[in-house]
Amino acid sequence: MADLAVVELAVPFPKSVVPISSTHSSISDYQLKEHASSAAPIIEPTSVPGFSPGWRFYAIFGSLCIITLVVALDATTISVALPIISQALHGSAIEAFWSGTSFLLACTVFQPTFAAFSYSFGRKPMILFALMLFTIGAIVAAISENFTVLLGGRSIQGVGAGGMISLTEVVVTDLIPLRERGKWFGFLSITWAVGSVSGPLIGGSFAGSVSWRWIFWINLPFCGLGFVTIPLFLRLKKPQGELYDKLVSVDWVGAALLPASVTSFLIPLSWGGVMYSWSSWRTLVPLMLGVFGLIGFIVFESSIPHQPLVRMEIFKSRTALANYFGITVHGMLLWCLLYYLPLYYEAVKDYSPLISGVAVLPETFTVAPTALVAGILISISGRFRWAVWTGWSITVLGMGLLYLLSPTTSIPAWISLNLLPGLGIGLLFPGMEFAVQAAAGQNDVAYAAAMYNFMRAFGQSIGVALGGAVFQSQFKRELARYPELSGKASQLSQDASSLVQLIKAMAKDQPERAMIVHAYADSLKVLWAVMAGLAFVALVVSSLTKGLSLDEELVTDQGLRED
Repeated sequence: MADLAVVELAVPFPKSVVPISSTHSSISDYQLKEHASSAAPIIEPTSVPGFSPGWRFYAIFGSLCIITLVVALDATTISVALPIISQALHGSAIEAFWSGTSFLLACTVFQPTFAAFSYSFGRKPMILFALMLFTIGAIVAAISENFTVLLGGRSIQGVGAGGMISLTEVVVTDLIPLRERGKWFGFLSITWAVGSVSGPLIGGSFAGSVSWRWIFWINLPFCGLGFVTIPLFLRLKKPQGELYDKLVSVDWVGAALLPASVTSFLIPLSWGGVMYSWSSWRTLVPLMLGVFGLIGFIVFESSIPHQPLVRMEIFKSRTALANYFGITVHGMLLWCLLYYLPLYYEAVKDYSPLISGVAVLPETFTVAPTALVAGILISISGRFRWAVWTGWSITVLGMGLLYLLSPTTSIPAWISLNLLPGLGIGLLFPGMEFAVQAAAGQNDVAYAAAMYNFMRAFGQSIGVALGGAVFQSQFKRELARYPELSGKASQLSQDASSLVQLIKAMAKDQPERAMIVHAYADSLKVLWAVMAGLAFVALVVSSLTKGLSLDEELVTDQGLRED
């Protein structure tokens, strides 16, 4: 559930909006310190004059918030409704699992492609194309009568969502100087949080009271609003050159190799231990092909394309490497929380889908305000490492405390336990985003912004797969402790979501029900412990982050047009 702003817009952008402090001879000299010294440079806070957003900027930013909101809604509304959708379409647990995974997978693999293509074909056309795909996918999913059509619609939606997420971040880097981006990224986080918080509530309400199809129909008014506001307000400079030259300049090899390799890597992670065993050739062969494909992609991008899909320069500092690793772990933690916490409330606490959506509010409601406040403080102080280090420290503690969740946990107790993870994850959103963008330099900052979202989405996909593997193996062990259930252990442990309806269908006084509930809760304890361990590793790695300057000039060839 991410990490998820110019001079007065009546006049054109100046080529440089940020004066360099006299402490530093130049931006490039300062950034070279990242590679030359292990000691963190001392940053002197400076103001950023000349940044005064006008009405056009607010209109553009409002348009970006609209498409961010619709993606957040669609990503989260389906989670609490999966058991009901599975029952309505007579789907298996595997099909229900893939209706969520297909969206996330498609959203992940095409993000770098949309960002790279926007350099050749322009930001606005690519955003509108992504929005069109998202809208088509929503309609297909809404009218589906079987899981095959539903999965197709969700996949098309995912491709569009990936483009919308990636290009929103890229456009922000076109419009706003680095020092000022914190609060505006914070507002996008607020928008994402509103969608994430509302999503489970809307999904649970529609699935339980109206129809699960409205989970997809609700997207259309927001999409229609985006189709109006984006062409009207987002008037950016267009990339120069003829269409043929643009087509030739595109890194088509990379555009094919990266999605294919990432898909080949993530799909077996998703079905390993669920559809096929981890030792099956159906799991191992695509997994290895994905690994070799990613290695080949890195080699190709480093040496061949004139205009690569991903610029490898953004990884050439220890600050960038440390925080891209952290972003991946951040995505894993975030999606495990969004996916498994509602299931805890439905399966263990026996809450309805709607109440389960309300129950995740202590977590989701703290993320965005924390991200906004942290972004503002970073913009004021010019320092971001405190947010990274503090964020990981709180996240480690918060994920560890979730181990205390059990069938008998009281309402005040689980509300309290859910606050800390949200605070820690919220601090990390702006902290790591500033880190990777400062490390990249402004010439490559759009690539860094796109990679920030890609790595988080990549982590989310891994997180769902890892969470499923941990839950399945532990749940099988827990069930085997009960003689009455040991023979059903393998069957029952296939999927956490499918168990919800089974548990709810059992009589309250049925002994087997209590056994399954306790096994479910104890299995989730192990999952939270694993996530806390990953967060601790990320905390240790984050110590490599350097305190780079945020006072950099705005560099873009697709800023706002004067008209």
